[in-house]
Amino acid sequence: MVKNEELKNRWFAIVNPHAGNRSIGREWDNIHRTMLRSGLEFDFVLTERPLQAIELTGNALMAGYRRFLAIGGDGTLNEVAHAMLGFEGYRASEYLLGLIPAGTGNDWGRMFNIPKKSAAAIQTIVTGREFVQDVGLITYFDSGHQKKRYFVNIAGMGFDAMVAQKTNKQKAEGKGNALSYLVNMVTSLFQYQPRIIQVEIDEKKYNFNTFSMSVGICKYNGGGMMQLPNAIPDDGLLDVTIIKKIGLGTVIAQLRNLYTGQFIKHPKVATFTAGNVKISAKKPGFMMEADGESLGHAPFEVTILPKSLRVIVGD
Repeated sequence: MVKNEELKNRWFAIVNPHAGNRSIGREWDNIHRTMLRSGLEFDFVLTERPLQAIELTGNALMAGYRRFLAIGGDGTLNEVAHAMLGFEGYRASEYLLGLIPAGTGNDWGRMFNIPKKSAAAIQTIVTGREFVQDVGLITYFDSGHQKKRYFVNIAGMGFDAMVAQKTNKQKAEGKGNALSYLVNMVTSLFQYQPRIIQVEIDEKKYNFNTFSMSVGICKYNGGGMMQLPNAIPDDGLLDVTIIKKIGLGTVIAQLRNLYTGQFIKHPKVATFTAGNVKISAKKPGFMMEADGESLGHAPFEVTILPKSLRVIVGD
């Protein structure tokens, strides 16, 4: 039997077999063999339902594990990180998180140069190059109850949240694929109605008729869109991008610029940096997603937690 003290140096892998349009479920045996051949010492468990990774990570933390591998998409990574960051007595210096990416977006992995191919990603874990990144903490409402969620990449509101909600529904039904986000983005353009919101950025208040809003740590979401092109993941600041009400033709014309970050030069786009951001909406239904996972509705508060998560990154 492995002793509690020995678990501190042993990886605990949380495997989401539904990630990447169920590609992990099909490829897990090969990934498992590659991990064994690499010399990694690890135990693993497969998730069966959404949010279960939070529970399984919590159990592993209480058992004594301090090194965690998320094998799946950005949502799986978020759940593992959320459990770690909320663990009593958590210290970034004592805990470590790695990713073997297999989701449809892989935006956190894109930021930190994590290879998409599992064998190369496993080698990245073995190499063990570490980085300590900032973390965001969101307070939001769901069915009238106030809740909190840590996130490690980007939180999106308004239009972004609608697209994420559609995409997540398709994933749950086993219908999602690499093009799902793009297709849902196009169809949502004909459905979404901009909302008037009040945004408080480090105690300075603004009112915007808002198409979408992004707040985060890293640069990418939505499968490679550079929503926060100036983000630095360890500068102790949240980056904020607000796209004001714009016409359908402008959105389509700016689509390419969403992937290069050049869209922030448009006069209908405002950018900020902050330590704290509060968002309220005049009408109900202004929704949020974080790291691609659908959460709840406004009012929101987002706070930065500087250098709070030690992670394995690529070259």
